[in-house]
Amino acid sequence: QVHLVESGGGLVQPGGSLRLSCTASGSIRNIYAMGWYRQAPGKQRELLATIAWGGNTNYADSVKGRFTISRDASKNTVYLQMNSLNAEDTAVYYCYVDSRGASGRGTYWGQGTQVTVSS
Repeated sequence: QVHLVESGGGLVQPGGSLRLSCTASGSIRNIYAMGWYRQAPGKQRELLATIAWGGNTNYADSVKGRFTISRDASKNTVYLQMNSLNAEDTAVYYCYVDSRGASGRGTYWGQGTQVTVSS
């Protein structure tokens, strides 16, 4: 099994910044990619950013230029630096990992961390 632990969510004022972290542990032999989704109440889950373990990144148009994804391969950790936050960024943020372990390749999810942007 693979476990992901997210941290860094919270309440922030409009225009502020937050940095989310997500660390994967457990049965991991190789990581292919990690990334972040979010889901706001009443809305569909939205893919925000992905990072291949070689370093290539992709972003949704809604966060391009404001959010930056990075990773520390030595720690199996992915980060999401979020700047210029606004109310529309309020959501539960989930990280995922695409990895291979003893039981083969799979995608695993974190429990989610709440981000609330409000004055």
